[in-house]
Amino acid sequence: MRKLVFKVIVSVLLFCAISVQSQTRVWNIEKLNQAKSLTSEAAKFILREADRALSADILTVMDKETIPPSGDKHDYISAGRYWWPDPKNPGGPYIRKDGVVNREIDKFDRGILGSMAKSVKDLSVAYYLTSDERYAVKAVQNLKIWFLNPSTKMNPNMNFGQTISGRNEGKGRGEGIIDTYSFIDMLDAIELLKNSKSYTAGVSEGLTNWFSAYLNWMMTTEIGNEEFTAKNNHGTAFDVQATRYALFVGKEEIARKYIADFPERRVFTQIEPDGSQPLELARTTALGYSTFNLTHMLDMCCLAKSLNVDLFNSKSADGRSISKAFDFLSYYVGKTESHFPYKQIKEWDSVQKKLCWQLYRADKFLTKPVFVKFYRNKISDSDKDDNVLFY
Repeated sequence: MRKLVFKVIVSVLLFCAISVQSQTRVWNIEKLNQAKSLTSEAAKFILREADRALSADILTVMDKETIPPSGDKHDYISAGRYWWPDPKNPGGPYIRKDGVVNREIDKFDRGILGSMAKSVKDLSVAYYLTSDERYAVKAVQNLKIWFLNPSTKMNPNMNFGQTISGRNEGKGRGEGIIDTYSFIDMLDAIELLKNSKSYTAGVSEGLTNWFSAYLNWMMTTEIGNEEFTAKNNHGTAFDVQATRYALFVGKEEIARKYIADFPERRVFTQIEPDGSQPLELARTTALGYSTFNLTHMLDMCCLAKSLNVDLFNSKSADGRSISKAFDFLSYYVGKTESHFPYKQIKEWDSVQKKLCWQLYRADKFLTKPVFVKFYRNKISDSDKDDNVLFY
């Protein structure tokens, strides 16, 4: 049934292009406008990051040592984060250790993709805050290097995303598509570049073509369908990415279809009436993944809001909702690991901070804040965190 839904979306909507107004979709543009005074610690911090990016050269998919099974280094390749050599079978297929990152992933493309996206974000925000064209020039240069220049660009596919040594003949998995989630913030950053003379019609057309091709790949391939049918945070992240890319390339009808289906397909199937997320709570970093999934859901709510659709307040007949999921997690804010009846094998304090920021975001969708008591003393405008600027 899910494959049928996937195919219907593809056949009916894929080539339906509707012009949409350029705008940030996830970030709060009013907060960014307030930051133009450059008095906040977050604004000062991102300018320092942008200044470093001005003099730095980004790496590309062509710089990796590993050659993908296709033989084309333009194809992105990454390794599964939690997969390790099997001590009982040296040289055999890797085995999974959930929550324990194998740093072999650093040998592939995932890190450099994230670094490129961050550089574009920092430079674009710095340009928006200061109107200094140098930042825009560098941001556009990095975009050209990664997406447009024939000698260095990434091919618009994830055919080898999150491969596992010794498994699946070196092919990628649906899970690999989440590697490009950093493009969500990057595309909002690109919107800030559009008043720059450096962001030419040729650059705009080239990026539109690239993301149209990538969206097409996501919606028409076996690997894409694998991620589309994922029942946990991966399925959520797929929908957010597809929606954002559709909006970026002017295919609003595709975006609206994903948004319309989101409550039934993601929210009501992943969140229980008590607010728990069983598939995320089953992980060894249960608080982290529960927060991670809700972050994606809030991103989708922001995309929907940009189209005047209230997704956040969707509620099933038996009480499943995004707000209920935040109720469930908020109980553990300010408590120690011993109070958490699930596993969180690392990063308890940093995940608590991330949860507080998402509670802050959640309150923005409510007529009256209900979570403020949980985050009031945990986050502030004096933070260097990007969230101060964007939310």
